[in-house]
Amino acid sequence: MTALPPNGPDDEPVPPAQLSDRDRAVLAVERQSWTGPGAKERAIREQLGISPTRYYQLLNALLDDRRALEADPVTVNRLRRVRDARRGRR
Repeated sequence: MTALPPNGPDDEPVPPAQLSDRDRAVLAVERQSWTGPGAKERAIREQLGISPTRYYQLLNALLDDRRALEADPVTVNRLRRVRDARRGRR
């Protein structure tokens, strides 16, 4: 078990920071499988209300966020492997 940092003079523990609802929604989109071309981009616009470009910017930042790894290790580790493989081919 990890010790929580103190909070002020009373040394009350502070809970670890949580992912935002939007961050959790981005990870949820990545857990889904997509049937046809454009389906994922359409879902990004409809479910999240953002452009696919912004979505991928947010997703890339989440892959480096320890909170995302703690919240969804399977998805984050899978996406990190894909990202690393693409970087290796460049």
